[in-house]
Amino acid sequence: MRYTLSLILVCSFSSSLLADDGKPADPKEEKVTYQDHVLPLLRMRCGSCHNANDKKGGLVVDQYAALMEGGSSGSSIEPGDANLSYLFSLVTHESEPKMPPNADRLPDNEIALLRKWIELGALENAGSKANIKPKSTIAKIMVSTGRPAEVAFPAKFLGDPVVRTTQLNAVTALTVSPWAPLAAVSGHHQIAIYNTTSLQLMGVLPFPEGQPHILKFSRNGALLMAGGGRGGASGKVVVFDVRTGERKIEVGAEYDAVLGADISPDQTMIALGGPKKMLRVYSTATGEMLYEQKKHTDWITAVEFSPDGVLLASADRANGLVVWEAETGRQFYDLQGHQGAITDVSWRPDSNVLASSSMDSNVSLWEMQNGTRIKNWGAHGGGAEAVDYTRDGNLVTTGRDNVTRLWNGDGGKIRDFGGMAQFGLEVAYDAETKRVLAGDLSGFVTVWNGDDGQVIGKIDTNPPTIAMLMDSAAKTAAEAETAAQQKAAAVAAQQKQMADLEAKAKQVAEAAAKALAAAQASTTAKNTAQQVATTTEGQVTEATNALKQAEAV
Repeated sequence: MRYTLSLILVCSFSSSLLADDGKPADPKEEKVTYQDHVLPLLRMRCGSCHNANDKKGGLVVDQYAALMEGGSSGSSIEPGDANLSYLFSLVTHESEPKMPPNADRLPDNEIALLRKWIELGALENAGSKANIKPKSTIAKIMVSTGRPAEVAFPAKFLGDPVVRTTQLNAVTALTVSPWAPLAAVSGHHQIAIYNTTSLQLMGVLPFPEGQPHILKFSRNGALLMAGGGRGGASGKVVVFDVRTGERKIEVGAEYDAVLGADISPDQTMIALGGPKKMLRVYSTATGEMLYEQKKHTDWITAVEFSPDGVLLASADRANGLVVWEAETGRQFYDLQGHQGAITDVSWRPDSNVLASSSMDSNVSLWEMQNGTRIKNWGAHGGGAEAVDYTRDGNLVTTGRDNVTRLWNGDGGKIRDFGGMAQFGLEVAYDAETKRVLAGDLSGFVTVWNGDDGQVIGKIDTNPPTIAMLMDSAAKTAAEAETAAQQKAAAVAAQQKQMADLEAKAKQVAEAAAKALAAAQASTTAKNTAQQVATTTEGQVTEATNALKQAEAV
């Protein structure tokens, strides 16, 4: 799963500026301001296309207020956070369209200057004060496994895709809401939200931190957590409000991408891990790290809190699987048995059993009374990449045999789901629609009917923009109109043909009637002539007889 596609590149990164002699900059140095430092740079690099007279993309860089307002894509600068600043991601070539266009990335010293200006509050001039927005907090809630009184669902379209790529990215993260027909799918610097009933796009959430490697809804479905980053450079976890798409909080400052993460059921903690082998747990109230554990000897690939919030499981690619006390971080169980990298973990809804999938092809079930493995079976030849418990205690898995499977709670196979183009990486079961979803290496998420295994449709990691959807709808409408016109023309031609046939038939009928009338008239005349002839003949006979009688007298 996340282990399979994680980047191997390892590099160090520092956002601090260095003085010309290579020493750290003097903390008492002058402020970095738009007027004195950033404006000359932006004029030189961007001013020809983005000025008050030529507002390409609606963006103006030579006026502070206009720059802070942003362009047609939204705000361009987020004071205090360069990673959330859209303009910064463009000039660093981490988002599209790359700026300046058809040119190399800005020199490192200019990138560093922009970063420092943004991180220090994006000041306008030396007399300005930093206006950095405070980090949002998330309220603690009661732990519950029942349906919430109000189910969270997007109140509006969450936004147009940030990036459109020429090729699909592998599905590195996939999750479904526990209470609403919603699915979240990883994309390049973004997260796509789909309606699992209609398979229509509900919008896209920007993730400028990099590639999402883990997506999870909170247990009540109100929040969406995303973890990821840039391999060998940075990693972070961000939490979104499902209804509004608003960023609620972000935690972590990893020097590599986050591969596994979860938010606790009471929403007070976020646990994360990745290539640095460290399990770290943060407070959602303050963003501060509560504790960290160094038990793992290789990349952490999966992290998940138990549904009751008591335990926390973490796994790595060196067969390591550990269960911790969530509150204290003390080790609870060290679960040994897998012979390959562990790719995923999932808790049974009652928190008593933990499922794990591994590159040894097996899925294992571990009970929490004694920490023993109670079930182990070969699920996918070549490697089991992902596992997910369903609400009723069944399991869905996917793996390197290009098949997704549904199992009962004892590991008995219920059904196979085929139709994936390449091997599966992520899997989820949507209890609201009784549908199975699996993402594969090719970038597609296949959606099946869980009851009969029939393919319902596919969604992907590269959703279309609204403009593309409108163009497609217009094209479809035009094609439909053309087809309707052609059909109308065909109907008109057929109607004309019928009318012509009817007219010809009428002519034939009229001619036949005339012929019949003529024939009838001829017959009548003949009969009349015969009658006249007969009458005349009789009269002649009578006259002859009368003459003979007269002569006789």
